Amino acid sequence: MNPWQRLNRRMLLVHPVNEVIKYVPVLLGSVILGASSGNHAWSLIPTGIVVVLALSRWFTTTYRVGPTHVELRTGLIQRRSLSVPRSRIRSVDIEADLLHRALGLAVLAIGTGQQAEAGERFKLDALDARVVPGLRAELLAHTGAEVSGPGPQEAEVGGREIGHWRAGWVRYAPLSLTGFAIVAPVVGFGFQYGFGEKVFRSAAHGVGGGNVALGIAGLVLPVVLVVSVASCAQYLATYYGLRVLDDGRTLHLRYGFFTTRQITLDLARFRGATVKEPLLLRLAGAAELEAIMTGENPRQRILPQAPEGAVHHTLAHVLTPAARRVGAHAPVLVPGEPGDFARADATSVTTEKSEVGATASGAGTDAPPSAAPAAAGAPGSVVLVSHGGAARYRRYTRAVGPAAATALVPLVASLVGVRYSPWWWLVPAVLTVVAIALAEDRYRGLGHAVLPETPLAPTWLVTRSGSLDRERDCLAAPGVLGWTIRQTFFQRRAGLATLVAATGAGKKRYLVLDVPVARAHEIIEQITPGLAGTRQVRAT
Repeated sequence: MNPWQRLNRRMLLVHPVNEVIKYVPVLLGSVILGASSGNHAWSLIPTGIVVVLALSRWFTTTYRVGPTHVELRTGLIQRRSLSVPRSRIRSVDIEADLLHRALGLAVLAIGTGQQAEAGERFKLDALDARVVPGLRAELLAHTGAEVSGPGPQEAEVGGREIGHWRAGWVRYAPLSLTGFAIVAPVVGFGFQYGFGEKVFRSAAHGVGGGNVALGIAGLVLPVVLVVSVASCAQYLATYYGLRVLDDGRTLHLRYGFFTTRQITLDLARFRGATVKEPLLLRLAGAAELEAIMTGENPRQRILPQAPEGAVHHTLAHVLTPAARRVGAHAPVLVPGEPGDFARADATSVTTEKSEVGATASGAGTDAPPSAAPAAAGAPGSVVLVSHGGAARYRRYTRAVGPAAATALVPLVASLVGVRYSPWWWLVPAVLTVVAIALAEDRYRGLGHAVLPETPLAPTWLVTRSGSLDRERDCLAAPGVLGWTIRQTFFQRRAGLATLVAATGAGKKRYLVLDVPVARAHEIIEQITPGLAGTRQVRAT
């Protein structure tokens, strides 16, 4: 049995700084209290307590790597012991912020593929960066992951590069709807403090709608500008230098400017991928890519906002076993037991170089999707089946109906004698036009496909829906655990249903929206043969 070891002594310089930063609000309160009471010692006592507790971590934290388990003991007041079987280790992630990198340290976190509370994660903070590559290789030895090339600040990993960050991608950072969601609370804050009252009062007294529009633009545009700059800065700081490597058994991600991160994803937990296409990104010809994984962090982002060509290039390598091959003896994923994948030796598969696609040197370029090494019918590029006129009619009624109903507001106001500017009639007119465009786009984005099993790959379910936040989900059949056919009153009248595939990965529930009922049963039979005979339909 290996002896117990301590973390690097240089952590005594790291933890006090981090803890003081963490408790800045409390320490500021103690400073104010000390200044108001005239006893400045009060401001020093909390700081001293925080520093002492941070320093005690080095004396109370020990770890050891045994032949069967990895163990960690930590805590001063509340002692805690963690033990992880080495056979259950699925990932070893490495992180280092500016202070860690300046001192030659790194943080090593072990993942077992299971959800864990923050305090229950096996994390070693901080280790000498020079010992991290060797320790990581030792912990991942049973998975067959290749780790080589030790360095003082990072652990270099082997494998084929299937994604590479480009500086020009930062132009897509402000186009995420999540970033612009910050604008709404700011505008709401302005309305709460009188801006809305002034706008509506002006409109009620006949002030031109142009002045009202200028007032709103004067509030929103500066906020949009600030949010855009902040999104670009956050994008650069987080994803600078991103590389995605595939060694056939694991995916390795490395990125970060101030804080560098190295993430290992075990492909044994891989169940598919999601291409996220929010409206603004889609209009700019960009998308995001997420892996559908079981266990911890089931929706791991592989590529942030990036050109469609780069996303489809990486997606094709991830989903197509032949394209993910590395060398002559790399393993590929083939259908195995339900909910899992078995491994096979790629030497039993003959694949021409032209079928594999672009070499690693072309990964991450702004090439068009056709440059990706995806064969015809690959999950990421297959043409989807539309859901018919009934589904289209539902898209229009659900979008246009509420928008047209807003015309009742000025109509009722006219009937009760309330004076208002005629410009307000533009609101229902504009909303109706926008709703029509939205409904048509939602229908164009609605579809599904089922790709049959091949000697190299399992059966795939591909489903897409949405407009403002469109997602294309590619789910492998071995990951599907069960089905639900859900029908509302209006769906039953239209002969449609929502098919829900249950899985232990990613979002847990993947929907095929408004598909004809007969087709829903066919999908179940194609993905999981035999389950369609014991079906149950849930009405809502």
